[in-house]
Amino acid sequence: MAGKQQERTIMLIDGQSFYASVEKAAHPEYRDKPVAVGDPERRSGIILAACPIAKARGVTTAERVGEAIAKCPDLIVIRPRMQTYITISLLITEIYESFTDLVEPYSIDEQFLDVTGSFADRDHPEYLAYEIQTKVLLSTGVWSRVGVGPSKILAKMATDNFAKKREDGIFKLGDSNIEKELWPLPVQQMFMVGSKMTHHFWRMGLQTIGDVARMELGEFKRRMRWEMGKQSDIQAEYYWQTARGIDPSPVIASVRGALKSVSHGKALRANLYRRLADIEVVLLELVIEVCRRARRLGKQGRVVSVGAVETDGERTSSFGRQMTLPHATSLTHEVAAAVRKLFVEYWRGLPISRVFISLTQLSDDDTYQLTLFEDRAAAFNLEKTADSIKDRFGDAAIMRASSLLQSGVARERAAQIGGHYR
Repeated sequence: MAGKQQERTIMLIDGQSFYASVEKAAHPEYRDKPVAVGDPERRSGIILAACPIAKARGVTTAERVGEAIAKCPDLIVIRPRMQTYITISLLITEIYESFTDLVEPYSIDEQFLDVTGSFADRDHPEYLAYEIQTKVLLSTGVWSRVGVGPSKILAKMATDNFAKKREDGIFKLGDSNIEKELWPLPVQQMFMVGSKMTHHFWRMGLQTIGDVARMELGEFKRRMRWEMGKQSDIQAEYYWQTARGIDPSPVIASVRGALKSVSHGKALRANLYRRLADIEVVLLELVIEVCRRARRLGKQGRVVSVGAVETDGERTSSFGRQMTLPHATSLTHEVAAAVRKLFVEYWRGLPISRVFISLTQLSDDDTYQLTLFEDRAAAFNLEKTADSIKDRFGDAAIMRASSLLQSGVARERAAQIGGHYR
């Protein structure tokens, strides 16, 4: 007779105040001081992370640096180092992989682990969680909070609602305690329930997670249709299953599917981008980056898309248009010509606060279309050579002369990752 299948044991491990923890580990002299990560030279910039001491004094993530300092005058604000945070995150992934092959990054500071069968005492995965916590802390200085459950959704809610509030940073949520621990919580503390959905639930008379979980699925769907329309059945089933901790999705070591697009965007100070000549500089810089990424991935695209948000301070509008090229490409001059044509045709003339470019309908670049009047192979090899120089010596090693203009942003972005300092 076949044995009973072992219940899955999933962990969601979160690095506490990740950026701030990395900085405090790098600066032992700040151990007992309030620390936040942001740009200390920009009072209007935002706080990216705050350590527990700073949070206890009222500092919150995403508030203005100036507001945080007003609350906590002795706050130490450290400029972000994104490359360092990425490196530490990858190191933590390697630590997790020493315990299980099934590690799925969820964000830079959160990762799912399937540790089913990875510990000797099946009834106490908390022991393994403590071992992982200790190894990460000793290796990186980052304290971790661990939610444990039989599904990814329960592990996530165990971390967010319980482990983060416990001194030991570990909490297990499962069939034995879900009704006692999770169901009494306010419905807005259920995973993926934002303020808008919270109001929908309140109008349906559902105040707690248990109010959703205890309802028959058919009745819940009926109420959702009344509140949100006939197309809400899929949402209803999702939230009903979430409330009950039902989530069969596996932890997979790689979450990337087939690549469908290569894109890049940039938020701009609208008052500086009123003239086409200035906007064209940024458009070209974005095209250069999109094409470089495509070549790095061994891809070329046939459809070019341009999007922009324009505003004069009172009126705001946006547009997004695309063009199909005669053949797939990752050559900067070909994509740039299409981007400029689209932008000029659909721009209404207002100052630009954001631009976005993407390359879709991708194919491999191991073969490409030749033409009678241009040596595309030579152009491709020239751009690949420039890519190699940038990869070795940095993004600022080779730049278009236009990027040296006041309207250029490439020099600033060369020192950043994801819009933040390296």
